[in-house]
Amino acid sequence: MKDRLELEAHAKINLALDVIGKRPDGYHDVKMIMQSIKLCDRVVLEKTEGDGVTLRTDLGMLTCGKGNLVYDAAVLFLEQTGIRAGVSIFLEKHIPVAAGLAGGSTDAAAVLRGLNELFETGLSAEELCEMGLRLGADVPYCITGGTALAEGIGEKLTKLPNAPLFHAVLVKPDASASTKEIYGRLVLDEKTDHPDVDGMIRAIEEKDYLGISSRLGNVLEPVTRELCPEIVKIEQAMKSFGAEGTLMSGSGPTVFGLFTDSARATAAFMHFRVGGYRQVFLTAFTE
Repeated sequence: MKDRLELEAHAKINLALDVIGKRPDGYHDVKMIMQSIKLCDRVVLEKTEGDGVTLRTDLGMLTCGKGNLVYDAAVLFLEQTGIRAGVSIFLEKHIPVAAGLAGGSTDAAAVLRGLNELFETGLSAEELCEMGLRLGADVPYCITGGTALAEGIGEKLTKLPNAPLFHAVLVKPDASASTKEIYGRLVLDEKTDHPDVDGMIRAIEEKDYLGISSRLGNVLEPVTRELCPEIVKIEQAMKSFGAEGTLMSGSGPTVFGLFTDSARATAAFMHFRVGGYRQVFLTAFTE
């Protein structure tokens, strides 16, 4: 039996994000294509004497107690499984915070997967997803990862074939976007430009690079642009370096550009790095 486990917690981007409508409970029904990328945080789990959860992180702005999804995930796991044990967690952050990349959700998902392995509890992926949904709508997807269709509030997952490999350049402006505020400002009417999610699924199944890059769409992007006009400037620069497609991920404000040519992706990455952006990443799709 292991006493220590180290995991990667991968970020996600949305290749398509549509909002179908608002539910009576205040949440929104969505239809999204989610994609894991190589950019990841590192989560280290260790068994300790006694019981309770302790969390340390290399990012000082984060709380290390209740309210941090990593801490909350560990507490929930121990409560749900009835395990009385001590758990120490170290979180090494690389994914930007409040960026539309599911950084907190993927860290929580890694904790659930890791504790399941560390304590040999034998919970299925479905059981872990049910647990994860109590922490946030993106957590179930982050448990399974890869390429997937997410519906409902994001918890109804349909596994898709792995998307063809794209290189991706991510740029997060200094501004942060509140998911709650963005959804609160969203107006759905006849003018709303809904992405072709079904067409995106066909393009993924056919490994059609052009079909994927030409169907990128996010109904939240026009809302976030109003608060962060820098998004438009970043997308224009991505295209000037030969990105096949570019889009804001999630509720933003991170913008990604997709490239089939690694040299062009690297050139774009260097442009943003020397252009004053503090959070720029050169990454790629992963399973």
